[in-house]
Amino acid sequence: MPTKASEQDRWYLEVVSEYGPALDRLARGYEADPDLRRDLRQEIHTALWRSLPRFKGRCSLRTWIYRVAHNAAAAHVVKHRSGRSFVELQQIEHASGEDDPERNVVERDARQRLLSLVRGLKPADRLLTLLYLEDLDAADIGEVTGLSPAAIAVKIHRIKAVLAKRFQQGGNDGR
Repeated sequence: MPTKASEQDRWYLEVVSEYGPALDRLARGYEADPDLRRDLRQEIHTALWRSLPRFKGRCSLRTWIYRVAHNAAAAHVVKHRSGRSFVELQQIEHASGEDDPERNVVERDARQRLLSLVRGLKPADRLLTLLYLEDLDAADIGEVTGLSPAAIAVKIHRIKAVLAKRFQQGGNDGR
């Protein structure tokens, strides 16, 4: 007969199998230092494992996972704040289906510039941007942040406009 702990472990492994890469990207969005980022990933996974028995289905599992991860990340940042950048969003490398090195370099540089701009956003705007980039809709982001979907839609629209303008101007920070 399976124990409650083994059921929790099984569920956790299923969740990590599906959402692990997104949680890693979220950790990259909150923590620049590689050692502290490893600590943050561990804190997120520990918080997630502990939270699963309390999940009651009042929101989607995906929303629950992001809420737990965001709360763990926010606590981590407050605990480790030391005059450094609040958020460092690292480039996320992914394999390209094409073997065009020149195109890959141009695309990588464009992603680097854009992610540099995202790093310069206010912390609340960075959170919205990170969740938006994870393909959450306004309702799901609202469940994570406590903002209304309408307010999120407006904020996302404005953030995208600011980022597009700064990207076209060749800026590399969010100021």
